[in-house]
Amino acid sequence: MAKTIEGLRYSESHEWVKVEGNIAVIGITDFAQKAMGAISYVDMPDVDDELSCGEEFGAVESVKAASDLYSPVSGVVVEVNEELCDAPELLNSDAFGNWIIKVEISDPSEVEELMDAAAYIELCNKA
Repeated sequence: MAKTIEGLRYSESHEWVKVEGNIAVIGITDFAQKAMGAISYVDMPDVDDELSCGEEFGAVESVKAASDLYSPVSGVVVEVNEELCDAPELLNSDAFGNWIIKVEISDPSEVEELMDAAAYIELCNKA
């Protein structure tokens, strides 16, 4: 079974969010990386790109499939994880320890719309 972390928020498209002040740290869940298999490439937005909640912001590719990434919050990209350019497999080794982007949140209420760990586990169990 895929692991989750209490205190994070989760989207139906399998992104996790850790809120640090007004910054959302965003990555993919353990469930997502297991479903993908060996991740070979991560497509990320540029710093200063503006994202809307639910909007596609990149993709994760593996030998099995390509999967679009969707922003769980609206805001401006303030940082991208450059390490993933050279080592996308980091997402397989530790999905929660390796974030993809950091976004300055423009609408904090969107975070409240995301699932907590228990609700996310329920979603995964239905898959």
